[in-house]
Amino acid sequence: MSGKGNLLKVKGKSLRFHTLIGTGGIGTGGFFLLRGDHTLGREESRGGKFLDRRDYCKLHILCHYVKSLLGGQFAVLPIGRVGDDEAGARLIEEMREAELDLRYVVTLREKRTLYSFCFLYPDGSGGNMTTEDSASAEVNSEYVATAEAEFAGAGRRGIALAVPEVPLEAREKVLELGTRHGLFRIASFTSGEMEQACRSDLPAKVDLLALNLDEARCLAETGSEIADPQGIVEATITRLGSRYPHLLLSVTAGAAGSWSWDGRRLLHLPAIPVHVVTTGGAGDAHLAGMIAGLALGLSLAGSHRLGVVLAAASVTSPHTIHKGITRRSLADLAIRGSMTDEALLSLIR
Repeated sequence: MSGKGNLLKVKGKSLRFHTLIGTGGIGTGGFFLLRGDHTLGREESRGGKFLDRRDYCKLHILCHYVKSLLGGQFAVLPIGRVGDDEAGARLIEEMREAELDLRYVVTLREKRTLYSFCFLYPDGSGGNMTTEDSASAEVNSEYVATAEAEFAGAGRRGIALAVPEVPLEAREKVLELGTRHGLFRIASFTSGEMEQACRSDLPAKVDLLALNLDEARCLAETGSEIADPQGIVEATITRLGSRYPHLLLSVTAGAAGSWSWDGRRLLHLPAIPVHVVTTGGAGDAHLAGMIAGLALGLSLAGSHRLGVVLAAASVTSPHTIHKGITRRSLADLAIRGSMTDEALLSLIR
């Protein structure tokens, strides 16, 4: 699955958008399976084994899938930094193979590439530890500003993307440039960033806000009093609607499905039943599918359906980028999930 052969039936003249410019984390990681389900103690030594899984960070996942879905008629320009190490060199090569435009991805000699160490318990739960002093942490507003000509050139045919794993100031600059030059603006924020993002009024500079359920809970400030996912999403819409009536919303909740809000209608779609190998990267795949759908001129609901299909395909791989997805596998999943939107099916079949 690479940018060399688009997975959707794309005609350049029919594209609503032709360029994606964005910033976020570019990095890698490893997975370690612990022996035993009891919680790891502060001073405990525990055995386990590394798993044969490749982990990628948000910006790389999103850019890879969008380019693979839309092909050579759609330009993808990530803005990021990697370290001068083996991991950085490998990621650069993989992004080049996917035909991403790497003019704004640079190597920093004095820094290491962003790395996340994920630990898993046999029951599937777990956590991760991520480096804070990586090359991605050096992506700042000044560096993003060097790409302003790209934003100006894309204009209303462009998408500005701002996602985590780089400093919030860099993402704010992407949204600022997107606003200045008329791009469609997409963003996400971690749960820990939500208060600061709202305090800085960043949702005012966003057209589509993509969240997971915990991020939505933090935004809605519901705490634990609302346990039902639908209730959390509705509370999020209530809080956003009064202040940001223009804002479109996407919320993913794993096995509980996903929601989209277009300002009038709240749509819930269940997850497509598949054999899940890992859920890592599923939310990013979902957003990538939605971005591709919007670029193709689908409605938010149609783009939501494409996101569900791509997320279902992604979780069947042990890696957070599934490079074995085909148009046939997407079509089969769309039919299995009853995603019978004719506009969507015509793009996949």
